Amino acid sequence: MNMTSSIAHQLIDNHLISGTLQPEAEIALRIDQTLTQDATGTLVMLELESMNLERARTEVSVQYVDHNLLQEDHKNPDDHLFLESAARRFGLWFSRPGNGVSHPLHQERFGRPGATLLGSDSHTCAAGAIGMLAMGAGGLEVAMAIAGEPFYVKMPKVWNVRLEGKLPDWVSAKDVILEMLRRHGVKGGVGWILEYSGDGLSGLSTMDRHVIANMGAELGATASVFPSDDVTRQFLKSQGREHDWQAFSAGPNAQYDREEVIELNKLEPLMALPTSPGNVVPVREVAGQPIYQAYIGSSANPGYRDFAIIAEMVKGRRVADGVSLDINPTSRQILQDLARDGHLLTLLKAGARLHQAGCNGCIGMGQAPATGRISLRTVPRNFPGRSGTREDAVHLCSPETAAASALAGKIVDPRDTEQPYPQIREPRSPIVDTQPFSAPPSSARGCQPPLIKGPNVVSLPESQPLADRLDLKVLLTVGDNVSTDEIMPAGARVLPFRSNVPRIADFVYADVDSTYVERAKKYDGGHAIIGGANYGQGSSREHAAIAPQYLGLRSVIATSFARIHWQNLINFGILPLTIENPSEQISQGDQLLIEHPAQQIRSGREVIIANTTRSINIVARHTMSLRQQEVLVAGGLIPWMRARNEFE
Repeated sequence: MNMTSSIAHQLIDNHLISGTLQPEAEIALRIDQTLTQDATGTLVMLELESMNLERARTEVSVQYVDHNLLQEDHKNPDDHLFLESAARRFGLWFSRPGNGVSHPLHQERFGRPGATLLGSDSHTCAAGAIGMLAMGAGGLEVAMAIAGEPFYVKMPKVWNVRLEGKLPDWVSAKDVILEMLRRHGVKGGVGWILEYSGDGLSGLSTMDRHVIANMGAELGATASVFPSDDVTRQFLKSQGREHDWQAFSAGPNAQYDREEVIELNKLEPLMALPTSPGNVVPVREVAGQPIYQAYIGSSANPGYRDFAIIAEMVKGRRVADGVSLDINPTSRQILQDLARDGHLLTLLKAGARLHQAGCNGCIGMGQAPATGRISLRTVPRNFPGRSGTREDAVHLCSPETAAASALAGKIVDPRDTEQPYPQIREPRSPIVDTQPFSAPPSSARGCQPPLIKGPNVVSLPESQPLADRLDLKVLLTVGDNVSTDEIMPAGARVLPFRSNVPRIADFVYADVDSTYVERAKKYDGGHAIIGGANYGQGSSREHAAIAPQYLGLRSVIATSFARIHWQNLINFGILPLTIENPSEQISQGDQLLIEHPAQQIRSGREVIIANTTRSINIVARHTMSLRQQEVLVAGGLIPWMRARNEFE
């Protein structure tokens, strides 16, 4: 161990293929494991098909089905069969529908301290809870990792967050990450790896750490990492995988780019108000407001204790009239443990509604709240309309706050309840259930199983090289912190088309400007979108890039970009440029001209945009590496790789 190295630097150094550990320099990392889920995985499998990949070249790659579980017609079950056939074809593990949410499942079955994990889901960073370098990325980059290619990312800075002391009663891990969001907002972690340390870690289980690492994505962080210690070893031992454990910690003289302390004993119950995870206030400040729903589960509170503590709080009591207490188990294994220990019966007697193990309402696939009624949720995000209800009022909180409020029928600071704080212990002998996983078949060169494609599975549209002249009409202007949920909505009406780019493109920006798609289809030429700061925050879904590109989007001009979406734009040949306050110089309807864009981006960091409507020239900037410039000029990552004969 390097005595001056952080955990993050050790993990990066152990997997570094090229580049230097200088902040903002592009580095290439070897990826050990990949994770895909069904909302993004269908495109990944179509991308692997287009690469003519014979077999995965990673240590472990797993395809989960956890998002699109509603089977109201043929589309979702057809895609489940397609994904299962793709797992056989390319040599991936397959997790069946109903097995649970990818992130806690991966931590239970496959996660390994010291390894790298790349996932086509922004909350892949949750695996940092057990000492992994885990990052979310666009599906195309995950496909490249499955094919054995390195993952390219700008070298982050490392931010040490020391957790000191012990959490008081009625305050839990969710309040720790909400405190980080209260302090720093949804842009505070951009360009950083958050590394947690301190004596406070001893009181946090691996699933508690998962809660904190998971929602590092809401800060915009590249990754979050925890040490692999005895808590990690005990977790892996309980899963029958102690052989995968290794100690992993920072050197005693580790150096960081930034340091911060959270005194756990001083924290109080917190809540993120609509419509941002960064809109955090103490629960006591909003207490008394009536609620419609309390929703427990999701990858952001996936552990046994997150459900067991609810059961203990409602034991012998009934949920308030008019309140829906929705229980969304995160894995079949945890569901079995809760049943064995009597907690499920307790919840049902209290009036709770039990749903299948999966993402469900977190991604807008069921459990949508009534219009204008408050829904308290332990999910990671509350972007507008993400719940499935356009005028939703989703508040993010801990399980304790959600349960106390469900019993009272209104928002309650759980410290004001009269009952003692339940003491929950993780089961030392969980029911380990591996049956819902299908192992990859043994390798047999030249004998690839066929892909099973339903009528809704459509091959990817071809990308074209960057034109030598971009004559672009501005079809849409938006503000700060636009999320990929707003660019490409999820939910039951949209996600079934995730394997059909021409069809899903009909929903681009549907809840922001319902005329955008029609205007894009009518306009015979490329167009641009103008954004504010942190454009494309949230989910890693590459549909938010490929679907607008299919409609003719050729450039996004914004104040700044979220990391994953910025890379997704480049991967599909869309030029991302930044200027300060772009809406002051460019309006919707303006005509923009960029002459010789390839020549301009190769010659420096500045690109001249002529706003021919206003007769002004605007100086924009890009931050692409030389490799990214060539990817963009080629029309995206797949044509760039083809040109290099990487798929032969």
